[in-house]
Amino acid sequence: MSQSFPIPEPLPLSEQRGQTYPSLVTLMQRLLAEGGCPWDREQDMKSLRRYVLEEACEVIDAIDEGDPQHLQEELGDLALQVVFLGELGRRAESFGPDDIVRGIIEKLVRRHPHVFGDTSVSGSDEVLQNWEAIKAEEHKDRGVLDGVPHSLPALYRAQRMSEKVSRVGFDWPDGRGARDKVTEELSELDEAIAGGNRERVEDELGDLLFSLVNLARHHGIDAELALRKTADRFSSRFSHVERRVKEQHDGWPRSADGKPALGLSLAVLDGYWDEAKGREK
Repeated sequence: MSQSFPIPEPLPLSEQRGQTYPSLVTLMQRLLAEGGCPWDREQDMKSLRRYVLEEACEVIDAIDEGDPQHLQEELGDLALQVVFLGELGRRAESFGPDDIVRGIIEKLVRRHPHVFGDTSVSGSDEVLQNWEAIKAEEHKDRGVLDGVPHSLPALYRAQRMSEKVSRVGFDWPDGRGARDKVTEELSELDEAIAGGNRERVEDELGDLLFSLVNLARHHGIDAELALRKTADRFSSRFSHVERRVKEQHDGWPRSADGKPALGLSLAVLDGYWDEAKGREK
């Protein structure tokens, strides 16, 4: 027999103190208990990995959209993953939801000595310096790159690695060296392509991409954001191409299985692409 669950009453912002968090923990415990949700009970840490990534990315999308209602919803989905993993930690007798919260509170207090201690700071730059110094002391036995998550998107991971090693002097003295490295890697990629060795082409292409990330950093450019903007522009322009194909050719030619296929010339498609570019000016 199904049982209802009490939904917390909405509270004015001035009265919100995070007091509904225990309700989410209790709800998750119910879902994972005997007679709870079969799907939830089958999950483990690794099976939730993809959902954590997806929900975090959806939060970022909502931030970029600037829609507070959408952001609120996506933050709730991400909070669910935190609570879900906390309860799986309890099930494994490793940690629980309060350990998670207590741990981050302890860390924030420790890393804000200018708020919770006697340290004085002149501004946000000094706050960041102190934060990094405290963090370095906490992780003094770690390698320089140990704090960069392996599961970050590859471009962003390369950027963070580049930043980390530059702090210990493993870097070009200026942007010229980074630019020369791009030329060198491009030449090596051309050689690999000419040689026809797919594995070497893959290696050299990766080296070229990494050198481009370094070049971006030297010029104060966020490589991840730069590529995302280009991808967004490409998507917008290609949407115009598709609209024109539908208007002028009644849509894409179709293969036997009904999927879009070859048939329209590149010259025609390039013409529509140039139209899209012209509309941006």
